[in-house]
Amino acid sequence: MKLLLRLSREAVRYKSLYIIAILATLGLTGVNLAAPRALSAMTGIVERGVDEAALKSIGLLTVVLVALYLLRILFRFASNYLAHRAAWYLVGDLRTKTYDKLERMHLGYFHDKQTGDLMSRVVNDTRDFELLYAHIIPDVITNVVTFLGVLAVLLSINWKLALITCFPIPLILLSGLVFSKKVRPFFRESQKKMGELNGKLQDNLSGVHEIQSFGREQYETEQVDGKNFEHVRAMLHALKVSAVFHPSVEFISSLGTILVVAFGGWLAMRDGLSVEDIVAFMLYLSLFYAPIAGLANLLESMQQSMAGAERVLAILDAPQEIQDKPDAVDLGRARGSITFEHVDFAYATGSPVLRDVSFHCEAGKMLALVGPTGVGKTTLTQLISRFYEPDAGRILVDGKDIGGVTMESLRRNISPVLQDTFLFNGTIAENIGYAVPEATPEEIRQAAMAANIHEDILQMPEGYETRVGERGLRLSGGQKQRVAIARAILRKSPIIILDEATASVDVETERQIQKAIAGIAGQRTIVAIAHRLSTIRNADMILVIEDGKVAETGTHAELVAKGGIYARMNEIQTNAATEAGIA
Repeated sequence: MKLLLRLSREAVRYKSLYIIAILATLGLTGVNLAAPRALSAMTGIVERGVDEAALKSIGLLTVVLVALYLLRILFRFASNYLAHRAAWYLVGDLRTKTYDKLERMHLGYFHDKQTGDLMSRVVNDTRDFELLYAHIIPDVITNVVTFLGVLAVLLSINWKLALITCFPIPLILLSGLVFSKKVRPFFRESQKKMGELNGKLQDNLSGVHEIQSFGREQYETEQVDGKNFEHVRAMLHALKVSAVFHPSVEFISSLGTILVVAFGGWLAMRDGLSVEDIVAFMLYLSLFYAPIAGLANLLESMQQSMAGAERVLAILDAPQEIQDKPDAVDLGRARGSITFEHVDFAYATGSPVLRDVSFHCEAGKMLALVGPTGVGKTTLTQLISRFYEPDAGRILVDGKDIGGVTMESLRRNISPVLQDTFLFNGTIAENIGYAVPEATPEEIRQAAMAANIHEDILQMPEGYETRVGERGLRLSGGQKQRVAIARAILRKSPIIILDEATASVDVETERQIQKAIAGIAGQRTIVAIAHRLSTIRNADMILVIEDGKVAETGTHAELVAKGGIYARMNEIQTNAATEAGIA
């Protein structure tokens, strides 16, 4: 019930459609209740003998029946269509709302989540709301009203026989309660397994190149087969419980019918129950037990819907750990200075990634972060964009604590160029202009020229209208990096973050990327993470990160002169380059 009340808050915006659909449902139920009574009345007229007055009565009842059946068409259309219209709009809204919530969640939320499972929740599980609001709830209303209406009619015909009719109801309700408790865990497990299957499929389709390269097709097919049949088995467990419940309800309902027939015959013999009343009773009897027998299907569908709803609401109700404070202010157009004051951070308690990190970078300067893999360099840049909150200390941009400014205004001032560059499946022009949708073709071209990618684009089949494929598959690693740099340049953000922008490119491409970086140096604040020290020799300040701490600070020349960690790294890379013949 608590879950239903929570779901009703999502559907309240379509209350007008639901109210009309419910009224139509009640009208349909009224028609269904009235029609048997008219038929039994006609039977009674015929039983008493047909004369001219009887024919007129039969004619009038015929007109009434035709009108009732026409109204049934109208009410059924309004009930079905309006309920479906409201339900599908609700599904559409929930999909958008669920996606929007995911899109705004902090990055830590995704650490233990599979993309395919989240997609399953957004697309598949939200679809169960249509089943709930377009089928289950209207059917429950119809069944309850029908049951109460028929019970009232049966009591008016013969209260003794009506009480006999009610004998199976407690047994059916008890079995339904047991069924609902038994079956929902199986449906919940089924939904979970479907999410895992989607996650595995998403991983494998994204990594099909690696699967084929290492000859793991058969292995991955077996893995997908295992996930597939885990879902099948979970669903079959639920259906096994249903397969026991459905015939049990039908059997109990049949017992009621047998009792009515036997006891009705006895009453007809003893108390003189009329043929008209017996016909009416038998006609209403099917209406009486139909809602109760339908309970089986409704309970099964409801448990399936609830299992999906729980997975969707787990996202909608998840706490949004990083959000604007009530008094957050707009940062405006930043100059670009960055300050860390005694910053600590850990992804998990007891496993610090950054410890007491402090530094200040002036606006328009280039700050380089170097050090072994896994010491917290990327984490440091993500803290600047407030994808995570520091556990201690403060981070300031232009002297303002970023915790007190709106995230939209903060991130508007920062443009990232990541090692694993993500490009959308659109044209090159669309990807460069992604953050500035109003950019003109000339502005996009100028940004491409500044990023040293313009000439490459002109050699492509359709120039700037060339489609890059999923994740930029049709471009080389260096081309993707330079498209990402052009995207950052076009945005004109005062702070640019370069996370290993030259890590996976050849020497010539590295030189082109270095030219692009040099072209914006001095105009923007650049925070660059690099393993190749040659790319950051001209940085205004270099931070050497070791074990989550700032171990050394200075320019390239100052750090080489110190003879410390940076000097050893530089010596190793210089010797390696000399041996490779590219020094």
